[in-house]
Amino acid sequence: MAGHSSAAEAQTGDNLFLRSVAAISTLAGWASAAMIVSAVAITVQMIFVRFVLNGSTIWQTEAVIYLMVGATLIGLPYVQRLRGHVNVDLVPLMLRSRARFWMSVLTSLMSIAVVVVMLWYAYEFWHLAYERNWRSDTVWGVRLWKPYLSLPIGFALLLLQLIADLVAVILGVDRPFGLEDN
Repeated sequence: MAGHSSAAEAQTGDNLFLRSVAAISTLAGWASAAMIVSAVAITVQMIFVRFVLNGSTIWQTEAVIYLMVGATLIGLPYVQRLRGHVNVDLVPLMLRSRARFWMSVLTSLMSIAVVVVMLWYAYEFWHLAYERNWRSDTVWGVRLWKPYLSLPIGFALLLLQLIADLVAVILGVDRPFGLEDN
């Protein structure tokens, strides 16, 4: 059973940038959910083919793996928008409003820096797979740039959501860590 977070969904107010990023993150969440549903459907089909029809499967396992990894990466901005990532808010709860604000700005900037590095290497990895026309070592032989594309897209969308979160706190549209002022 899941507990309740003290933080609420990221606020957008009337800010066009924040609303646009929220819409993009929500769309990414729907795409991620569709990938998961597709992976489940493919898994059911694979089980039916293997155990009912007694046939062999070629592409299903690999497709499910790529879909689940893609769903995880593409879903990052939506989870960030809902503040669904692991959050230990003990220190922010102990701080006064001004200190909480600066801690929020600092942690947001550090998060943005980490995601920028991840995005850089994700793009580089994807581009290498694209340039060299890498293929998987399976019978299906999928071109790896296609599933690897979820890496730069996921991190780029997460970066966009993190920037929107920082902007919302700086403009006063959202509260630091989504917590009420003390």
